[in-house]
Amino acid sequence: MLKIKQTFNDKLAFPLLAVVVGFVVAAIILALTGYNPLEVYSILFAGMFSKPRYLVIIILKAAPIILTGVSVAFALKVGLFNIGAEGQFLTGSVFATIFGLTFDFPALIQFPLVLLAGVCGGALYGALAGYLKAKRGINEVITGIMLNWTDFYFSNWITSLEKFREAGTTSTYILNKGGLDPIFNWKMSESGRSILANNSFLNEIIGRTNINVAIIFAVVVAIVISYLLNHTTKGYELRAVGLNAHAAKASGINVSQNTILTLAISGAIAGLAGALLVSGDSQRLHELMALENYGFNGLSVALMAGGSPIGSILSGLLFAGLSYGGSAIQLKIGAPSEIIDILIGTIVFFMALVTLLPLLKEKLKRKGTDENVG
Repeated sequence: MLKIKQTFNDKLAFPLLAVVVGFVVAAIILALTGYNPLEVYSILFAGMFSKPRYLVIIILKAAPIILTGVSVAFALKVGLFNIGAEGQFLTGSVFATIFGLTFDFPALIQFPLVLLAGVCGGALYGALAGYLKAKRGINEVITGIMLNWTDFYFSNWITSLEKFREAGTTSTYILNKGGLDPIFNWKMSESGRSILANNSFLNEIIGRTNINVAIIFAVVVAIVISYLLNHTTKGYELRAVGLNAHAAKASGINVSQNTILTLAISGAIAGLAGALLVSGDSQRLHELMALENYGFNGLSVALMAGGSPIGSILSGLLFAGLSYGGSAIQLKIGAPSEIIDILIGTIVFFMALVTLLPLLKEKLKRKGTDENVG
């Protein structure tokens, strides 16, 4: 029991230390550039928490990067670095858009199929990177980067097609109604508009935002992936391949198959994030959507979480909160918005060092024990 408690304390203390250090470093930079850190942080937190609508928007922004964070974290736990989550996210967005504009089934059928299309798109691109690594020995980082660019131009090409592109815009048409998020469809209905018109609180958090079901999917997926990794035979096989592929192969585990499966699952999660975005928040596919960096932000989220799927929920909310609240800093006092990037980058950097702290702690403990024995 004591050992479990100590492990829990370490897992909690080290990430919190990384966050605190990140804020301290950012405060020093602010002070050196002539800004009052307390004033800046006051504006930052007011931009995050002062209104219920702000919290909803943060949750809204967090959902896709939690999912891409879980995508990257899952691969990390299996010893793979899925830098291709950005491209898999885009492919999921494209597949979901194509299906959502081509078919028009009732919502009960259409919405799940739109999400499934996104999942399949991301899984196919992830599996391709996995195949190239397993069968051709090509590092997944190289294929991930190359496929990111392929997906970027593929997305822009689909957006440019006359069949999908709305005239006078740089976006596709809005998805057919059945493929849109259930909350959006409800608030656009006659009963939904009536309820929102007579309830100021609901109108604030639902009527004035694009709140959708994506956060529910994000939390459920994080829990399922964590359970898969830690409480199933397949999860053990996947982690064994990541820890030592040669030993796993010697014990009878199919390393190639599990490598492909890992990146397919990782891609499927990122593809789901893309499908949820185009069916919920944006309701359409935008040209140059890659510039919003959902996949690369997911990479930061996974690193901030120390590679933990469950931790990606908290780090995703933190990342989204800092990004959204930080926009108020430049607006109100003219402080550079890049200070938020510095803050997030510092937290990610120190989270990367977190894995070294337990080792250092254990080494110092052993040294102290040896000295006492001597």
